Amino acid sequence: MKPETRKAFCNGSVATISTALYKRGFRNQVIQDVHPLGSSGGNMVGEAFTLRYIPAREDLNPLHVFQDRAHPQRRAVEECPAGSVLMIDSRGDPRAASAGAILISRLMMRGVAGVVTDGGFRDSPDISKLKFASYHRRPSAPTNLTLHQALDINVPIGCGGAPVWPGDLVIGDAEAVIVVPASLADEVAQEVAEMTAFETFVEEKVLEGRSILGLYPATDPNTMVEFSAWREARRS
Repeated sequence: MKPETRKAFCNGSVATISTALYKRGFRNQVIQDVHPLGSSGGNMVGEAFTLRYIPAREDLNPLHVFQDRAHPQRRAVEECPAGSVLMIDSRGDPRAASAGAILISRLMMRGVAGVVTDGGFRDSPDISKLKFASYHRRPSAPTNLTLHQALDINVPIGCGGAPVWPGDLVIGDAEAVIVVPASLADEVAQEVAEMTAFETFVEEKVLEGRSILGLYPATDPNTMVEFSAWREARRS
C-alpha cells in the first residue's frame, strides 16, 4: 500500500469513502450490521485476509476439531499477515462465536491491524478492553461452539452483505467498516483525501454560522476559490 493511500484512508471516514465508491457504481461495499467493539485509537486500515464459515455438519465438526493445528480458524489467526485485517464470513449469524478474547489477543500481538466478523465474538467485554480494532454484530453465546464450521482461509467471501476478495483494502472507523477493491485503492484514496479536506473546510464554515446553500454542495463558484485559499493557508 502506498504511504499516501494509507494516510488518506487513515484520515477519511467510511461515509466519505462510500461516497467515492458510489460515484464509481459500487453500492454494496459497506459491511452491514457490524459495530465497533475494540479500538486501536484511529481508523483501522489494512489488506483483507479472509476466513470462511459454513453451517456445521455435526459428524464433521465435533469439539475435538479445534485440537488440529491445521484447523482453518487456528491457521487464520497464525497466518494473517501483520498489518492486514482478518475478515470473517460467519453468514451473518452470531449464535456461534467467530473467535474469543484469546484468539483476538493473539492477532493483536502478531501486529494484525484488526478483525471483522458479520457474526459475533465471545468474551466481548474482554475484547472491548484491548487496544485493537474489532467489529462484530453482537456478542455470541459461549456454548454454541459447533453451529459454524470453519472451512477455508484467504478465499473470496461475503461479509455483512459485502463481497471481499483477499487483498482488498478494509477501512473501519468508529461508525462502520467498508471494503475498497484493491484495483481502485489508490484512485479512491486520492479522491477521499480531497473530499476530506473540503468537508473539513465546510464544517469550519458551518460552525462559524454560514448557510449550507452554495457551500455544500459548492454551487457558488466563490466557494471553491475560498476553499483553495483555505488549503493554501494551511500548507504554508
